Amino acid sequence: MIDKATVDQILEAARVEEVVEDFVNLKRRGVNMIGRCPFHDEKTPSFTVSPSKNIYKCFGCGEGGFPVNFVMTHENMSFPEALRYLAKKYNIEIQEKEATPEELAARQVADSLYIVNDYASRYFENQLFNTDEGKSVGLSYFKNRGFLESTIKKWNLGYTNADRDDFTRAAIAKYYKKEHLKTLGLTTKSDIDFFRSRVMFAIHNLSGKVIAFGGRILSSDKKIPKYMNSPESEIYNKSKSLYGLYFAKQAIRKADECIMVEGYTDVITLHQNHVENVVASSGTSLTSGQIHLVSRYTSNMKIIYDGDPAGIKAALRGVDLVLEHDMNVKIVMLPTGEDPDSFMKAKGTDEFKKYLVDNEKDFLFFKIELLMAEAGNDPIKKTMVMKDIVGSIAKIPDQLKRSVYLQETSRVLKIDEAILLSETGKIIKKDLKKKEIDLRRKKSQSFTNSKPSPSGNLSPAGEEEFFPMDDGSEMPPIGIDGVQTKSKDLYADEYKEKDLIRILVNLGEAIYDKEENTTVAQHIVANVREDIDKIDNPLYKKMMQMAINAVDRNDKVSAELYAHQEDIDMSKLTVELMATPYSYADWETKGVFLQTQKSPELNFVRDSDQVILRFKLVKIKKLIALVEKKIQSFDVAENGTEEYMLNIKVMQKLLDERNNIAKKLNSVIL
Repeated sequence: MIDKATVDQILEAARVEEVVEDFVNLKRRGVNMIGRCPFHDEKTPSFTVSPSKNIYKCFGCGEGGFPVNFVMTHENMSFPEALRYLAKKYNIEIQEKEATPEELAARQVADSLYIVNDYASRYFENQLFNTDEGKSVGLSYFKNRGFLESTIKKWNLGYTNADRDDFTRAAIAKYYKKEHLKTLGLTTKSDIDFFRSRVMFAIHNLSGKVIAFGGRILSSDKKIPKYMNSPESEIYNKSKSLYGLYFAKQAIRKADECIMVEGYTDVITLHQNHVENVVASSGTSLTSGQIHLVSRYTSNMKIIYDGDPAGIKAALRGVDLVLEHDMNVKIVMLPTGEDPDSFMKAKGTDEFKKYLVDNEKDFLFFKIELLMAEAGNDPIKKTMVMKDIVGSIAKIPDQLKRSVYLQETSRVLKIDEAILLSETGKIIKKDLKKKEIDLRRKKSQSFTNSKPSPSGNLSPAGEEEFFPMDDGSEMPPIGIDGVQTKSKDLYADEYKEKDLIRILVNLGEAIYDKEENTTVAQHIVANVREDIDKIDNPLYKKMMQMAINAVDRNDKVSAELYAHQEDIDMSKLTVELMATPYSYADWETKGVFLQTQKSPELNFVRDSDQVILRFKLVKIKKLIALVEKKIQSFDVAENGTEEYMLNIKVMQKLLDERNNIAKKLNSVIL
């Protein structure tokens, strides 16, 4: 278990822009940086990184946090795992204290699949380098492919022998659970090794962890699949993985281009020969998830095809998906009989790079040339080709780029541009209508499946949520000061509770009273301490208690108090309260000044007082409603007038307190 001093050192060293840039291509925009969100598919960047606040926030999907949260969410890591990742990145030596058996068990469950794959990778490497069969069969194969020993080790290549269950028995002997071996596809349902007599290729995620394997048979038996791959698991999604991206991501960003090839050996050969911005789709058609991965680092993709026309036609279908992501696509056709691996070995690095530059074609003209050659003089086939081309152009989201392609297509095919424009419009309109129908259907299903609950969160459908009354009926949500709203987040009590936390996160360290040297946090705690049990939202209550404890210890109360907690909800709320898609207009440089109050960032004293008063007001209103209900249902004959009059006096005292608070707020109570 990592000790607190080391945790603090790691969290202090980690800079959000440095961590995020390992996974996302960021561009400077004012004081912030912006890029395409890695957590959802988007065409227009809305993922914002704030170096000054050390936070990230996507204003599209809502994901946000600090450097450690980014690693946890993006890499599906636990808090300790993310800390170790950051420690390695910043060369910080981890000081550990002995973990309890419970902590060790929890960590083992969280890390188990990665740990098993890591063991499997080392096992396959050992088989390759340290067994007679591995050296004579596997290592010979890799060296015949021209791979250096350093390359073989870098890419975690390995070998597995022909024995029925050698790996499975070895793993179980090391106390790895059979259920994990089966989950990862390393062991079959029949308790035998899934990979046998194959050279092994480890597949890594973006942080370099082994998430799956590909195995190639070396025999010429056509009845046996040439390649076998791990099944999908909790840590491996084939449609969202690209072979070699971990090793290629920095080179892709530097070159501002990603080269896409098909096979494992193509990628490794090119990397070894200093063409490192290369990844592989591992023999599958490109998926939206894979394209999204590339789009984090560059908007430019170059796809290399060998001379197989049937394969090219099938692969071209994936290009339309690339266009939907607003990527710029170039195609390079290698000479007949060549693949990237063989062509690199034949020509060398310089000639290979030169060939790519000299022979790259824009996807559209490549597609026109290929399909029109097949169509020949057949008018029906030509018409089908033209529809196919227009269908591809319609996928381009950028209107200006789409217009240029239509002009060029009109020129090349000698067709009236107006006709092409009309056909493109029809396709776009049809696609939009389909998306609208799908969205309505999705919302309808979500609404049908949603169940309202008074949890403080929106219902799954994102629709209006209703809350049960004492009599079993449903009451619509009440918003600020009794105004009905659709968002449960604006439910009166929670809104005021959340505002208290907002002040603590953003202004807790600010000086409230210079003479007494009290901070905003100390002022809020002094006024709310006795009312903490009235805070209904469990998260807000927990954060207020943390502030009280910090003030009692004479510690600072700021975003850092809440930011680096294992509680993901707390970290996300902290970022939500810190981040905003808006900025204040700089009117003062134009000679326009606020006349009645200070600028927002300097108005924290008034802001703090207002938040405390509004919190107290909404809570006292709630008490008044409860007492009023009790009075109305009070049975004088049964309980006597003394208790009745006591309730009346309590009500009057509450009303007086309510009116005093309202007066301070300059509010009118209806």
